[in-house]
Amino acid sequence: MTPELKILVLAALLQVLQYAAFSVTANMQVGPKKAASPRDTPVTLTGTAGRLQRAMNNHFEGLILFTIATLAITLSAQSSGFTTACAWVYLGARVLYVPAYAFGWVPWRSVIWMVGFAATVAILLAALV
Repeated sequence: MTPELKILVLAALLQVLQYAAFSVTANMQVGPKKAASPRDTPVTLTGTAGRLQRAMNNHFEGLILFTIATLAITLSAQSSGFTTACAWVYLGARVLYVPAYAFGWVPWRSVIWMVGFAATVAILLAALV
């Protein structure tokens, strides 16, 4: 397994943790009865629960590109120190992004997002070389 694939698995585990944090805070906000309902009426989360939900959804979007980048590097046997470093930067940025979003770190949340996005783009470009 390439280092990039291992980091992808760690990113997926981060997503699991984000899902758990979002679920707990959402359940606390709406109550267990509403959380267990079929939710025919959409629930709008606010505060920390809403921010954790948006951070989680943002990571789902980021994981798509990061997965493509990781698979492209791995399947083309182009794993290198550069691509591994970029993968670690992506993961580090995603770890920092959660508290940045949850606590409203402005403008740092956007800066952290851009660092992770740039690292993913760098891996994608490396796959083309």
